[in-house]
Amino acid sequence: MILTVPVLVYSPMLQEWFGFSPPTFPGSQWVSPIFATIIFLYGGVPFLQMALPEVRQRRPGMMTLISLAISVAFVYSLAALFLPDAGSFFWELVTLIDVMLLGHWIEMRSVRQASRALDELVKLLPATAERVRDDGTVEEVPLSALCPGDIVLIRPGAKVPADGEILEGESELNESMLTGESRPVKKGPGERVIGGTVNSGSGSLRVRITATGDDTMLAGIMRLVQEAQASKSRTQLLADRAAGWLFYAAVVVALLTAVAWIVAIGFDVAVIERVATVLVIACPHALGLAVPLVVAMSTSLAARNGILVRDRLALEAAREVDVVLFDKTGTLTKGEQGVVAVQAVEGMDETALLRLAAAAEGDSEHSIAAAIRQAAEERGIDVPASRDFEALKGRGVRARVESHEVYVGAPRLLDELHVQVPPALQTFAEEAGRKGQTVIYVVVDGNVVGALALADVIRPESYEAVAQLHALGMEVAMVTGDSRAVAEAVAQELGIDYVFAEVLPQDKAAKVRELQDKGKRVMMVGDGVNDAPALAQADVGVAIGSGTDVAIESAGIILVRSNPLDIVKLIELSRATYRKMVQNLIWATAYNIVALPLAAGVLAPWGILLSPAVGALFMSLSTVIVALNAQTLRNAL
Repeated sequence: MILTVPVLVYSPMLQEWFGFSPPTFPGSQWVSPIFATIIFLYGGVPFLQMALPEVRQRRPGMMTLISLAISVAFVYSLAALFLPDAGSFFWELVTLIDVMLLGHWIEMRSVRQASRALDELVKLLPATAERVRDDGTVEEVPLSALCPGDIVLIRPGAKVPADGEILEGESELNESMLTGESRPVKKGPGERVIGGTVNSGSGSLRVRITATGDDTMLAGIMRLVQEAQASKSRTQLLADRAAGWLFYAAVVVALLTAVAWIVAIGFDVAVIERVATVLVIACPHALGLAVPLVVAMSTSLAARNGILVRDRLALEAAREVDVVLFDKTGTLTKGEQGVVAVQAVEGMDETALLRLAAAAEGDSEHSIAAAIRQAAEERGIDVPASRDFEALKGRGVRARVESHEVYVGAPRLLDELHVQVPPALQTFAEEAGRKGQTVIYVVVDGNVVGALALADVIRPESYEAVAQLHALGMEVAMVTGDSRAVAEAVAQELGIDYVFAEVLPQDKAAKVRELQDKGKRVMMVGDGVNDAPALAQADVGVAIGSGTDVAIESAGIILVRSNPLDIVKLIELSRATYRKMVQNLIWATAYNIVALPLAAGVLAPWGILLSPAVGALFMSLSTVIVALNAQTLRNAL
């Protein structure tokens, strides 16, 4: 812009238009040519260099068109210096290059903003880590010095330097940048931590490093984001072909324009100006930017929400899905036992029943004991200490709670104790059995006082996920290896449309084909390991809850969290991405259809002519509009 000012000031045409005369000095007539040449060599040659690969590959595109426009303007203007009565348009050349560079800068800045998620991921890792020596002392080491097996200290407020497993301590970790989960996650010994997350709790942690460098989850996510942003979608391929067609269309229109104007007025500067304007207007910046910007934006937006896109085509196909087929265990359910119903006899309320059962199970390591204790904790029940604990192998437990002798166990325990089940509890047990649930009885001082029904707990998010998928016009199916009774009970509670029960892992792909044979487009959602054949068979394969294994080949999309609601986010993002692509392509195409005839001068009889500079301004304006429209995708999730 600074170099452009002298060119504008010493342009005879602008002096005539605005009625001013700049100071003259010996050689002042060379100010415009010299400065314009500098601008061409500095700001224009890069476009020529970027056009060379297009020419070599015989795939002309936007850089070829820009190069044609500025080369025509520059060569003609130089020639005009030595031709009688020929007017140069150095000022149009320099403003054209300025506007082109501005548009290119806006384009690259928009792409950079869209890809900023990668930069943010890199910044997540700390520069150093506190490694614990064998003698228990702590040393500060660079991140590159860490190896699997090292033990590191993570203080409150510090970042986790690499993936690992907690050895000591409890705290809350903020994993929002990787999973999209805004609430801190409470973690303790034996649980895994992810490099780049923050210890936002008040406890310090000692963590054994399990992966460093390129093997970490963070590195895997970055690879997926880069691969997805580089991959081509069907819409992108269409846009690339359209840009090539536009080059040939622009050349043909430019030739026709030259012929028509030469016939009308003879060979004149106006002819060159019309040709240059056609070539400038035709630059497919907007068309070339229409899809890549949306791709970059959607991919980074997905990554920030815990949705890792491995295959762009999978994201694009998600909008066309008719049926979402969930694997039950670990996807719609938590994959662990939990108390789903409580029944107490008359005179005993549920809180008191759970209080005694949880106390009796206090010292047990069994998964059923853990489920009962968890149920008491979730209800805020103050559980007393027990004594004289005894594990009864295969039957249950016995303990003294306060002044009571409490037994908690399976039906065979009741036979051993010679106690009778009250009719109300018998009805409760029969109903639970029909649903495939496990029934545990509580005996206090020789009397059966209640029963607990346990089953694989349905995730709270599953209810809303199924409802929202139905609201989006989709059907929901479920496949499981569990019994028909268990599957039907879960399906009925969630409102699922299709149920496939007692299915072996290797047979799940056949169920996907069964739906596809009905004309359905199927999205399979599974754990990415046992469900690999089904994920590969489906139109869209989604591995859920596999964030720590981002190298799953069978899934096109990987969800970091085990949250079925992310499937809804995925489909909404797919639909929004497609809408933005179509909007941008329509704008870019419509713009060229209207602008090319104007540039050729079809409205010249009415005194309307576009100069190359104005053409460049309109072209860049279309690019800005496309870029701004892509930015609105941020509101999709």
